[in-house]
Amino acid sequence: MKRIYTIGFTGKTAKEFFTKVEVAGVRRILDIRLKNSSQLSGFAKKDDLKYFLMKINGIEYLHFSELAPTENIMDSYKKKRIGWSEYEIQFDKLLAERRVENLMCNELIDCDCFLCSEEKPNFCHRRLIAEYLQKKLGDITILHL
Repeated sequence: MKRIYTIGFTGKTAKEFFTKVEVAGVRRILDIRLKNSSQLSGFAKKDDLKYFLMKINGIEYLHFSELAPTENIMDSYKKKRIGWSEYEIQFDKLLAERRVENLMCNELIDCDCFLCSEEKPNFCHRRLIAEYLQKKLGDITILHL
């Protein structure tokens, strides 16, 4: 049974974020953001985050753009052209088209953690990815930090 974590950095101080991943025993952060180098990311900007995770926690950082939504899906949701239920449908279809279960079946390890910006998992694609992989690969326990 693999434990897969998810975390969002919004609404967390650096201390809270790095403490949560350390206490949970996270081994790798899998960044699934479409844009991971925005100035708005603060301590979670890709190169800074990679450095901090290794220096503070000894945690590896990987970026998986294949697990990010398309610009079109993201814009449609943010600009309220589609609601969350339609976003879920479109994103699930995208995951199936990309066959992410094939990509992740040999890549995913125990204590990996999907990272996105959303504070809570309810309306975030990190939850959708974790649930999709749980359904396709089985033997996965999902824990949201």
